[in-house]
Amino acid sequence: MQYLAAGLRLPTNGLDYTILAIYFAVVLGIGFAARASVRTSLDFFLSGRSLPAWVTGLAFVAANLGATEILGMAATGAQYGVAVVHWYWIGAIPAMVFLGLVMMPFYYRSKVRSVPEFLLQRFDRSAHLLSSILFAFAAILIAGVNLYALSIVVEALLGWPQWVAIVVAGFFVLAYITIGGLSSAIYNEVLQFFVILAALIPLTVLGLKRVGGWDGLSDSLTSSHGENFMTAWGGTGIGDANPLGANWLTIILGLGFVLSFGYWTTNFAEVQRALSAKNLSAARRTPLIAAFPKMFIVFLVMIPGLVAAVIVPNIGAAGSGTTYNDAIPLLMRELLPNGVLGIAVTGLLAAFMAGMAANVSSFNTVFTTDIWARYVKKDQPDAYYLRFGRLITAIGVLASIGTAFIAASFSNIMSYLQTLFSFFNVPMFVVFIIGMFWKRASMKSGVWGLVAGTTAAMVNYFVIYKQGVIDIPSDQGANFVSAIVGFVAGAVVMIAVTLFTAPKPEAELAGLVYGTESPDAAEVPEEGDSAWYRRPALLGWGAIVLAALCYVPYSF
Repeated sequence: MQYLAAGLRLPTNGLDYTILAIYFAVVLGIGFAARASVRTSLDFFLSGRSLPAWVTGLAFVAANLGATEILGMAATGAQYGVAVVHWYWIGAIPAMVFLGLVMMPFYYRSKVRSVPEFLLQRFDRSAHLLSSILFAFAAILIAGVNLYALSIVVEALLGWPQWVAIVVAGFFVLAYITIGGLSSAIYNEVLQFFVILAALIPLTVLGLKRVGGWDGLSDSLTSSHGENFMTAWGGTGIGDANPLGANWLTIILGLGFVLSFGYWTTNFAEVQRALSAKNLSAARRTPLIAAFPKMFIVFLVMIPGLVAAVIVPNIGAAGSGTTYNDAIPLLMRELLPNGVLGIAVTGLLAAFMAGMAANVSSFNTVFTTDIWARYVKKDQPDAYYLRFGRLITAIGVLASIGTAFIAASFSNIMSYLQTLFSFFNVPMFVVFIIGMFWKRASMKSGVWGLVAGTTAAMVNYFVIYKQGVIDIPSDQGANFVSAIVGFVAGAVVMIAVTLFTAPKPEAELAGLVYGTESPDAAEVPEEGDSAWYRRPALLGWGAIVLAALCYVPYSF
């Protein structure tokens, strides 16, 4: 297992621990407060579909603010430079807008409780079961990433043994989800969103001050890492060398289309937040509201990574005793005074708990409603599924503890997560997108598209890349290629299978394919308020335009 830098220990005192204790008390308090609203399984798994858009929107972005965002993206900034902006302005915003404007009406009007359940309605039981199993497995792996990242940070920074950090964090996540269900997770994610910002903003400001502002940062890294390190598109021509190890085609297709749309539109850990909204209008606005803070959070994770590359010139190098994941903790030790340090440590813990809670809450929903209730214990009273949902939550947390150690083999956990997304999210996305826009796609094409996409992505990564059949410069570049390969393989197989198998009866496709109207669409009313912040299309286009403008300073 790779730990953080040897001897990295923060000078925490009683004030810092007091801030931490207050945070944990508030987290449990929210769980108990939400318990009163949990009376049915729908309340437990989808908050009774009663939450306002601003709550689900902040929870949507906070659910992604886990190990990926904090340690992983800072590590990516330290390793690859300014190219990290691609994961936000190309690899997130367009897909979030597409989810809100195009896909949420399909999800919400079909009244599904999970993303895999939509595949049951559009294709058949085999596609539903396979997608449920793949998603449940991936959710536990990703929850394990957050636990692993949390444990090594707490061990190194606070001196707690790693197993203690895992048990304590796992207990609190288990407690507030089991007690208050998804409502507890979502309201805690809103709190965690602001705590994370309170941790990252002073770290970013003090980091820039240490290296002489943006100009000093840019001059230092340009001289030590080359000009392309401080540009978003520098050296991305096909055949050119750049820190990311990817060209413009793999960035746009692999990250901007396949990986991005695969994650944001089919990852139930995110979509579940929108499905818990009080009506269709609020559900559509959920990812659009989240897009606005998302496009600016990149500065709060990229800049600390760049600053770390200046302060620790050999970070991540062989024999340096550090990994790229050390970027944030190193800066915390170097820059933050007590009190602010306590807030920063609390922010890190909040980030990991938000990421873990999002995946555990989506896991318990999929396992209970899509696997257990559908194929193992059918037609049980609602109270039974509510009890089972709480039980499987505990099992999911325990399984996450086990998968935490798999993440240890990756010095950059962002690479690990992108690898998982290419294996699991991309094949699901190709099945969704073809099924939603092509009425002829047959019932059997769904399951074979999932099998083909997952297999092709794994073969590309483990055989073609890892065995050196084709020389791909970096793990990230390999992930982009795996995503493209998985998407193409899934699409080709779906088309081929469709030609030889029966389509779903057209009468059963109403509301499931673009251009068809749900028979009960009138039962899901839109809000009549015409205020600008209630118009999904205006919010979506505003997010895309603003993201495009953000690119201007990084295009040269």
